[in-house]
Amino acid sequence: MPWRQTAEPYRVWISEIMLQQTQVATVIPYYERWMTQFPTVHTLATADLNTILKAWEGLGYYSRARNIHRAAQQIVEQHDGNLPNNLPDLLALPGIGPYTAGAIASIAFGLPAPVLDGNVIRVLSRLTDLPDDTTQTATKKQLWAMAAALVPAVRPGDFNQALMELGQRICQPTKTACHHCPVAAYCQAREHGTQLERPVRPPRKNTPHYDVAAGVITRADGKILITRRPLDGLLGGLWEFPGGKQETGETLPQTLVREIKEELDITITPGAKLIAIKHAYTHFRITLHTFAAHYTTGDIQHIGIIDHAWVTLDTIDQYAFAATDLAIIAHLRTAQT
Repeated sequence: MPWRQTAEPYRVWISEIMLQQTQVATVIPYYERWMTQFPTVHTLATADLNTILKAWEGLGYYSRARNIHRAAQQIVEQHDGNLPNNLPDLLALPGIGPYTAGAIASIAFGLPAPVLDGNVIRVLSRLTDLPDDTTQTATKKQLWAMAAALVPAVRPGDFNQALMELGQRICQPTKTACHHCPVAAYCQAREHGTQLERPVRPPRKNTPHYDVAAGVITRADGKILITRRPLDGLLGGLWEFPGGKQETGETLPQTLVREIKEELDITITPGAKLIAIKHAYTHFRITLHTFAAHYTTGDIQHIGIIDHAWVTLDTIDQYAFAATDLAIIAHLRTAQT
């Protein structure tokens, strides 16, 4: 892993943010491209947000990219471009919580700060055969205390990374390699045969599903309308083919017409359906139904959007899109050829 080759604070920070809720194999090429494009905090702080989102495109959880940008600006303004070397100042940066602060402090600065991610929670829960719900605040405090008691003063960064890798490679969620585990002799869950029952979590709730309509809206010169989402909220700052969620009693073309009127104050004529894309977010799933459409009347207003552009398939790549819209673009290019 390229970020293991250095303890440079900026690189540790970026790798830890990218690795949140994302697999190592996915992160590696993004990390390498990022370090080429934004080699220092200063280059990151002065970059345009769309450029940053474009570099993050496809990595998901885009609030991470927005927070990295804001944090870089704060680091330049308040810390002369150097990541702070203490927990309180690290925690004051956007997007840095207790886990990330502990990782940076221990790996980059050698401070005996604990870390607690999903892997560490699983390891500690099994080592102690913890019967309590690990999503509850009191149990999390107990786990943080365990992690703090374990982290050594010497090479705390190596210890924390080893603990996380133990959970990633040996003490896995649905299977365990106890015969390879270096702490198997101390594991109470192994002794009691409860490894796969730990950590304890509440039953999963049913994930809601929504049907969403989007429009590839063209005008007389053949250019396509794209809009930019508000900076706050899901996929903030990204560009998209405009549309919205279907309401009860509507057909999908009716949804598209209504959403375009509400967000842009223009009228359109919906046409043929182009593609349907299924996508899962953290707390819900969608099917994105994409329609061809023609711009009819009205001057575009920025009501539910913060910007708009008329583009061609030759110029659209300069804008940052979420995965579903990238799939629409790929479909349009296939159809074009």
